Order: sequence, then structure tokens, then C-alpha cells
Amino acid sequence: MFLGTYTPKLDDKGRLTLPAKFRDELRGGLMITKGQDHCLYVFTREAFAEMAAKVSSAPLTSESARVFQRNLFSGTDDQNPDSQGRIAINAELRRYAGLSKDCVVIGAFTRAEIWDAQAWQQYQEQHEDEYAKAQEEVLPGLI
Repeated sequence: MFLGTYTPKLDDKGRLTLPAKFRDELRGGLMITKGQDHCLYVFTREAFAEMAAKVSSAPLTSESARVFQRNLFSGTDDQNPDSQGRIAINAELRRYAGLSKDCVVIGAFTRAEIWDAQAWQQYQEQHEDEYAKAQEEVLPGLI
């Protein structure tokens, strides 16, 4: 389970140090892929395999399924964190997410997400009101 917000720096070699709280879960390897909203998703290998099985079962006759499959799978990188918990983010994924030196890594329960710090701040500002409204749809009567 991935929770919290962290602010690691991207080094000159394109490496990012994973939050210490995420390292045990990701020690066995991870998959980094393009996420929605121009962030990167980080999954355990097991969680990615489960998702990939569902995605790959979509009919090839569906254009939207083919587009999604192509973007997801062609943009995925298999990684093993080094002894210091660092991962190397390839140039294409850094470009897609617009990553600069200042990054934000958030826990999104089933995955971690890597954002450019400025993009994350803008996203938060744009969607703050939607968060309050979505609570009624996502958790009706629970809060």
C-alpha cells in the first residue's frame, strides 16, 4: 500500500531515490509507466502483471483498447532499485512527465506516482474543489 507525499530530487543521471516507506514493497522490482495526467505510475511487478492481464484481454477490434495497450506497454520500463533505493527514469518517461530536478512522489494506494513538483502543485490547485465534490460520489454516506 502506497500512502503519503515525498519530495525527492532527480539527479543529473535521471535517477530518483524512492521514499524509504516504499522501498520494502518495491524491493523485488517495479514497473514504471506513463500514467494519466502526465505523471508516471510505479507498480510492483505483481500489481502490474494483474493490470496487464486485464488490459491485454480487451478485444483487438476496439481502437481505444489498442491505443491504450500500445501507450501503456511501449512506455513501461522494468526496474530494480539499487542499494540506495534509486531508480533510473529513462529519457522518454522523463519527457512525458515533464520531470525537472524537483519531483513529488505520492502514494496512490495501489501505486506510487511520480510528478514534476510544479505540475503536481498545479494539479492540486485545479482539482481541489473536485475533491470535495467527488467524496459524495465515491463515499456516499460514509463521511
